[in-house]
This record gives sequence, structure tokens and C-alpha cells, in this order.
Amino acid sequence: MPSHQHFKIFKPFGFLSQFVQEPRKKKHLLRELHDFPDNIMAIGRLDHDSEGLLLLTTDGMMSYQVRNKNIEKEYYVQVDGEINQQALSTLQNGVEITVNGEQYLTLPCKSFELDDEPKLPMRGRKIRDPRHGPTSWLSITLSEGKNRQIRKMTATVGFPTLRLVRVRIGDVHIDNMQAGDVVEISLDDLPNNQ
Repeated sequence: MPSHQHFKIFKPFGFLSQFVQEPRKKKHLLRELHDFPDNIMAIGRLDHDSEGLLLLTTDGMMSYQVRNKNIEKEYYVQVDGEINQQALSTLQNGVEITVNGEQYLTLPCKSFELDDEPKLPMRGRKIRDPRHGPTSWLSITLSEGKNRQIRKMTATVGFPTLRLVRVRIGDVHIDNMQAGDVVEISLDDLPNNQ
């Protein structure tokens, strides 16, 4: 039985979480970051504008296990404006967002304001000029992953997302990785939902 390979990467802003180019779309793909095995796949996704921790594997079963609702995903989120406790409480309890054209109530999550701006690599593109008003940094931890969920959640409570960086999947952390870094990891390093 062939052994599988696993990687953790810091997906940069502006990259798609895929390896195959869609027809008539010229986008940056993960294969530009490293010489990955042919049968590699991303475990979950980060959208084009999101950054941070992404796990890759050649083992489809492992991909299924890590996407399980028992595995938490933590994000650092920069939002427009000074966040308030009411908005944080609403996020924690669940908000209604649209998923595939239907209303969906998000599961309860962990959400709190960070005391300081997190030490993250510079993003490839400037977010906006500070003269346009204050921003806040939050930690949001989910056990689910709907398309653009956090962006929809923060917009619903009146604080649009400016920057979104996944920093943890289970007990795997982004650590001091820089945008575009690729680290091969062992099976034992992957989150376990047992």
C-alpha cells in the first residue's frame, strides 16, 4: 500500500484552493507554490481573498475526517469599524446567512475581540487606508464551513470583513509561516476527530 503525503501551507491572498485551472480563467493556483504529488488535494477551501492555513493530502479519507464538525477552524478576522459586544454575542449564538439561495442559521461559535493586531505577514494587496476609519480584529472559531461563511456572518452583524486569515485547524497552527510557505507534515501531525 503506497504511503500518503500531507502538507500544511500558508495560502496567500489571491490564490484559489485548487490545482487545476478552470477554462477561460487565469488565476493563481496552489501548484505554483511547490512541486506537489499529482494526486494532492486541499482539505477544505479558502476563497480567493482569504489567507492562511490550508492542509493538503493525497489521502481522500483523511480529507473527509479533517472536514468533520468535531475539528475546529480558527480565523483572525479584521472587520470594518469598532466591534461591540452585541455583535460579538450575535456571532456567538448564530446568525442567519444565505447559503445556496436558502436562509441558513449558523451554528454557535466562539468569537471575541483580540486585544492587539495579530502578527501576520503583510498581505499582497493593501486592505485600505487607516484614514477611512477604525477597524477591529476578532478571533472566530467555527465547527462548520459554508461558502464565504465568516464574511457573510460579519456583514450580517454590521461589520464587513476586510481581511480573513485561518490560523488553526484542530491542533495544527499556522505558527510563524509566511505567505506561500509549504511544510510537509506526517500523518500524526494532522487533526484527529476521534
